[in-house]
Amino acid sequence: MSAPVRRLTAECLGTAVLVAAVVGSGIAAVRLSPDVGLELLINALATVAALGVLIVCLGPVSGAQFNPAVTLVAAARREMAAGEAAGYVGAQIVGGLAGVAVANLMFGLPAWTQSTHRRDGHGVLLGEVVATAGLLLVIGTLTRTDRGHLGAVAVPAWIGSAYFFTASTSFANPAVTIARALTDTFAGIAPADVGAFVAAQLVGAAVGAGLTEVLHPRHGVPEPLDLPEAIHGRP
Repeated sequence: MSAPVRRLTAECLGTAVLVAAVVGSGIAAVRLSPDVGLELLINALATVAALGVLIVCLGPVSGAQFNPAVTLVAAARREMAAGEAAGYVGAQIVGGLAGVAVANLMFGLPAWTQSTHRRDGHGVLLGEVVATAGLLLVIGTLTRTDRGHLGAVAVPAWIGSAYFFTASTSFANPAVTIARALTDTFAGIAPADVGAFVAAQLVGAAVGAGLTEVLHPRHGVPEPLDLPEAIHGRP
């Protein structure tokens, strides 16, 4: 299998498992406990743990982005070619759709069901801007300071904390958001709210990228980099 195909496979698989963890743990949490706070805690812990493992396993292959917002920022910075970025985004969306189907089927539900869980309001959208901006700042900081090896800890730590201090519970990922519209369970989001969520995430990504440039500026214009090498410091 060629290197580009391996990368796309890793992005698809990683996003699928991430979505399966988010959705599946949400379903399990509701079945295990009637307490919403405990349900959210179970959901957050499972997501954080899965994300850390996925970064360790797939980071050396594709950079472990699993997130169109992260990919678009990398492309804007010329850290990856536009064609490769488009492939990544496609793989992430397909992976998300597969992951939500697997999660639903594991718990005896239809593979895809339109969610009825409304997530709207200015405060919720502001939460998505904050969650995504913080995520991009964390990733940018690790990359610019040559500490990519800390990604498996720092990235899940941010997502886990933002689960509880943002009003949106930190989706921070367009591919995951699209997938979660297809599960009428704890982690779902009504399709009518997806567009606003994705827009807020893209705004947050731009803010996070801008903060990275302010706090950790580059010197000169870099050549396009091999993504795993750029993030992990090795081929």
